Amino acid sequence: MGCFNCFALGFFVALSLASIDVGVVARHLQQLPPMPTLPTTTLPPFPSIPNLPQPSIPSFPRPGALPPLPTMPALPTLPSVPRATLPPLPSMPSIPTIPTTIPSIPFFSPPPSPSSP
Repeated sequence: MGCFNCFALGFFVALSLASIDVGVVARHLQQLPPMPTLPTTTLPPFPSIPNLPQPSIPSFPRPGALPPLPTMPALPTLPSVPRATLPPLPSMPSIPTIPTTIPSIPFFSPPPSPSSP
């Protein structure tokens, strides 16, 4: 991720420096004296396109004159496959229930205090 940030920063700096050069060149072009007008020339006329002979299109037979398409033969019938029966699934054991009450922690009585004579 750090490499991408470094690359993005470098790209941004390069783009900024390139745009500074463009601004300097644009200012230089604006300060130049106006260009002298160039003489215009007349272009020769386009040559005329000759009329070419049109090719003759051959005549094709009409759709009604085509021979009929052959009929598809009947597909053979497949023999019936016997159905496989699956054995019944075994019954799942019951999931024990988790107790929701927290048992109380027994408190023991403190040990007897030593008696002083």
